[in-house]
Amino acid sequence: MYSKVYILFLLVMSLIALALYGLDKRKAKKGAYRIKESVLLSFSFFGGAIGGSLGMLLFHHKTKHWYFGFVNFLGILWQIALGVLLFVKF
Repeated sequence: MYSKVYILFLLVMSLIALALYGLDKRKAKKGAYRIKESVLLSFSFFGGAIGGSLGMLLFHHKTKHWYFGFVNFLGILWQIALGVLLFVKF
């Protein structure tokens, strides 16, 4: 049960992160008000690392900032680790 909820949580967070990266890229091209980097990094780290990573690749966004790749990588690591714990324990 917990593992299904966790997978759903990661899916929703990843979709939100992906959408935020795409929206921020569109705003950057138009010179509009941008989404804060802390918001992008938070969604990536706290559940949406797959979506954040896909957003970086698909939209070619924030790829020059090393810390975005690093935060996404750390997010993926802890999200996988927690998933393994949930699947083994429950």
